[in-house]
Amino acid sequence: MKTRIYVTLKNGVLDPQGKAIHHALDGLGFSGVDEVRQGKLIEIDHDASVSDEDLDAMCRKLLANTVIENYRIERE
Repeated sequence: MKTRIYVTLKNGVLDPQGKAIHHALDGLGFSGVDEVRQGKLIEIDHDASVSDEDLDAMCRKLLANTVIENYRIERE
């Protein structure tokens, strides 16, 4: 089985990398982009014994900093 975990910064948290991407897009001539927020995608291959609760614990304990980041779990 494969699970994708999307980790993004919470609203209100400064995102200097997103700002840099936005600035670079503007510099490359791409117009119409109002804001860029960057995050990360983590793919985990696992067997069926890994529960939703296990995945949630992985996120809370290691994969996301829940003080400043949100996460979303999508199982295939």
